[in-house]
Amino acid sequence: MALTVNLKKQYNEQIAPDLMKHFAYKSSMQVPRLEKIVINQGLGMATGDKKIIDVAIDELTQITGQKAVATYSRKDISNFKLRKQMPIGVMVTLRGDRMYEFLERLVRVALPRIRDFKGINSKMDGRGNYTLGISEQIIFPEINLDSITKILGMNITFVTSAPTDEEGFELLKQFGLPFRTTNK
Repeated sequence: MALTVNLKKQYNEQIAPDLMKHFAYKSSMQVPRLEKIVINQGLGMATGDKKIIDVAIDELTQITGQKAVATYSRKDISNFKLRKQMPIGVMVTLRGDRMYEFLERLVRVALPRIRDFKGINSKMDGRGNYTLGISEQIIFPEINLDSITKILGMNITFVTSAPTDEEGFELLKQFGLPFRTTNK
C-alpha cells in the first residue's frame, strides 16, 4: 500500500519523539503505541428480533471498513429470555492502517458532529487503555440517515502499550482525542 495513513506518519515523526522526551525514555521501544481499537455494540434487544444483528453488522462494517462479527451469549439467563449461543452483540477489532484511518475519521469528522459536544471524559482504565461510549451511530458520515431503523450506541476501546494511565492519556491526547479539560 503506497498511501501512508496521516496519523501513522504523524505518530512516527512527531508523537513518538515528543513522548520520548516528555517521559525521558531510554529506548524508543518504551514509547507507548496504539495496538488496536475494538468497537463493540451490545444488542440485548436482539433476543426478540434477529434482524437487528444483521443491520448492526452492516452498519459497523460501513463505519469501520472491516467485516463485523456477531458475539454470542455464553449461558442461559431466563429472566432476559436469553439462551446459550444467541447473538447478543456485534464487534470489530481494528489494527494497522485501518485502525489509524478509523481514528482519524473519528477525531476529525464523527466527534465534532455530536450535538453540544464539549469533549470526552478522561477516565482511563488503570492500565493505559481508554473506552469511549457513543450513544448514536448516526454521527458517522458513512451511515445513511434514511435507512436507520433504530438508534444504536457503541463502545470504542483504545488499547495501548502504555503501562500507566498517564502515559496512555498523553498518547491519546497527542493523537487528537478531544478530552474535556477539568478545571479544579
